[in-house]
Amino acid sequence: MNVGWSEHLIVAPVLIPLVCGALQVPIRHNRHTLKFSISMVSVLALLAVAVLLVIQTDGPRWQKGMGVYLAANWMAPFGIVLLADRLAALMVLLTALLAVATLLYSMLRWSRVGVHFHSLFLFLVMGLNGAFLTNDLFNLFVFFEVMLAASYGLLLHGYNASRLRSGMHYIAINLVASLLFLIGVALIYASSGTLNMADLAARIGAMSATDLALMKLAATVLAMAFLVKSAMWPLGFWLPATYATASPPVAAMLVLMTKVGAYAILRLWLLVFSSDAGLAAGFGFSALLWGGMATIIYGAAGMLASETPGRMAGYGAIVSSGTLLAVIGYGQPSLVTAGLYYMVGSTLAIAAFVLLIELIERIRTPGAAVLAVTMEAFAIEDTPEAPVGVGIPAALVFLGLSFAACALIITGLPPLSGFIAKFGLFHALLNPESPRHALPMISWILMALILVSGLAAIISMMRFGVRTFWASGAVSPPRLQVTEVAPISALLLVCLIMTVQAGPIFEYLRRTSEQIHRPEQYIQRIFSEPAVPNPGRKEGQP
Repeated sequence: MNVGWSEHLIVAPVLIPLVCGALQVPIRHNRHTLKFSISMVSVLALLAVAVLLVIQTDGPRWQKGMGVYLAANWMAPFGIVLLADRLAALMVLLTALLAVATLLYSMLRWSRVGVHFHSLFLFLVMGLNGAFLTNDLFNLFVFFEVMLAASYGLLLHGYNASRLRSGMHYIAINLVASLLFLIGVALIYASSGTLNMADLAARIGAMSATDLALMKLAATVLAMAFLVKSAMWPLGFWLPATYATASPPVAAMLVLMTKVGAYAILRLWLLVFSSDAGLAAGFGFSALLWGGMATIIYGAAGMLASETPGRMAGYGAIVSSGTLLAVIGYGQPSLVTAGLYYMVGSTLAIAAFVLLIELIERIRTPGAAVLAVTMEAFAIEDTPEAPVGVGIPAALVFLGLSFAACALIITGLPPLSGFIAKFGLFHALLNPESPRHALPMISWILMALILVSGLAAIISMMRFGVRTFWASGAVSPPRLQVTEVAPISALLLVCLIMTVQAGPIFEYLRRTSEQIHRPEQYIQRIFSEPAVPNPGRKEGQP
């Protein structure tokens, strides 16, 4: 057999940003237009490839909806294998959408305040895509390190004192997480003799008691590394300060990076510790469930206590990550479907909010927040004068409507995608796939926590909105560039499309959830992919 054009699409999300990022390293830093043009072409090409991958994985061309690419033409489990299924294609598409939006936002300012911004940005995208597509734990570690190394440089980009301080904390914590990752990978190889995920899932059911105990220890160490990146309580203390001090385009990409750890857990745990894993079946799911719920509580409390919008966005990302971890730990395919919808919508909304914060800050005078708090504390009434029909500048209209849309999605209020996501979560929890006489108490606790976190987000966002748009007195409309308005509008437009097309999207995510809950198909697909024969080799030759 020969490799068709569609199979080459699988490696394209890694090669495109790698090549374009490397090409920009020798280009002088003052060639801003050239660098931006190369980067924009690469992320637009990546977006087109991601759309094609979604179509391919949901169509009849690829066996079982999975495309396999054998790097260096070595069959599994000996060679490096990349696999694109519905989940991986979805994450690559989400990465491409955020990459296009954040790169466009950074064109006029943030890409110019330091050197090698575009190369680091594309290497970050390459690491993200590689982590979503790889089938090998060691290569997952490599792509994680590429992603983190690029994020270190981006986080310090245009550095100031607070950004430098939080950046050092971020680097130190993630270096420890990387060490745990490497230790976990070494222990897994010692216990199983393989690092191929499909091969590991096929072997775990036949492991001896000694090897299985070492395997569980290795999985625990590995989970610690993933959960640091997912900001699960108490491991997510670093995230709010990082979000608050990072530049807006970098903070927007960090929103997606918190989902990479959750993605790795979703992929690995459902594959390796499925019902076919023998004595290891279901290992760690209860810890994920309770840890996710604790993370929701921590994030909700942090949002209530936050006064600055950057920290609010950070705690909002923690709530989103905690909800996804709890959904994975609950272990119900229909709940994972709703959880994936929630993950996509919340990631886009929080990223849009992070970009919007910088624009909102332009209308906030230094004393506005102090004045608003003072008026609240002493119950000072601001009696309005008679209305005189003053027009609202277009810039303020955009900021107000965009903030309202972000708030509705993040808090889960109707009618946008955040409400549909939470409704889907509640529907799945209230309709378990195994019929029971009564719902388990854990379902009611999880629903209550989701409601309470939404209430905390409402209070926090309303407080910020009132102090910014109403209590700060007369404000001058800021100057907004098209390259700043367009990315935020595009991200919110995608959320609106998710609302209008919720039915087809839920159907796609339902098929995605069913696919990742069938590990036997994943294993069979990996091992059934043959190597491409050498056309120059004669029959009988080695």
